[in-house]
Amino acid sequence: MAIPFPDIDPIAFSVGPLVVRWYALAYIAGFVLGWRYALYLCGLTKDARPNALDIDDFLPWGILGVILGGRIGYVLFYQLPMYMAEPLEILKVWNGGMSFHGGASGAIIAMLIYAMVKKISFLRLADIFCCGVPIGLFFGRLANFVNGELFGRTTDVAWGVVFPHGGPVPRHPSQIYEALLEGALLFVVLYLFARNDAIRNRPGIIAGTFLIGYGLSRVIVEFFREPDVQIGYIMNIFTMGQVLCVPMILGGAYVVWYSMRRGLRNG
Repeated sequence: MAIPFPDIDPIAFSVGPLVVRWYALAYIAGFVLGWRYALYLCGLTKDARPNALDIDDFLPWGILGVILGGRIGYVLFYQLPMYMAEPLEILKVWNGGMSFHGGASGAIIAMLIYAMVKKISFLRLADIFCCGVPIGLFFGRLANFVNGELFGRTTDVAWGVVFPHGGPVPRHPSQIYEALLEGALLFVVLYLFARNDAIRNRPGIIAGTFLIGYGLSRVIVEFFREPDVQIGYIMNIFTMGQVLCVPMILGGAYVVWYSMRRGLRNG
């Protein structure tokens, strides 16, 4: 038993030579909805910074950090030998190739610099930013499914899907698993935390929880996801995604501990 892959064109629409893909729309939706959600969260603490104006000003910084970091991370973590042989391919972002862990690193650097320039709390900014990230993850993973990429390992479960590039056997729709865990579930958890005054007034708890939640979700899903063909398994057990999540989980745990220890300080 298997579910045939839905006949969805990865191209959403085209206008003359301009081609717009669902994957690009997923990025746009993530940034726009995440930005609007961040403005809403600022309204919960009207007298604190970052405020709505800070979020508006940070948006281009965040976009640049995510895109540059995501591309650089993919080059370094997943395809370094190929890009060293053909460095001009790095610029061809339209061919795909983004790393979440690289994007997260780029966003953290952007937040650190922005917080220092604007003299605002880095941890408060990180809390607000991280609350919106699951929105982008949700749409991004759905776009991965539409593209028929990053599919799962072979399976005999009733909801297995036969992907166009995955051979004739059914596979786990691991993109959907990730959309539900990293996107929907993590969004709800962080929303509940953001609505809690005691947690919101301890800068860093939400950001640390995001790092832990994403890391654990990714580690779990990677057991169902087909590893990258050019890398395979590390130590014949783990995938690159799982290895990269270890420092995320540890770092998130430290941030939560640090924030709890500081108590009600402003970060």
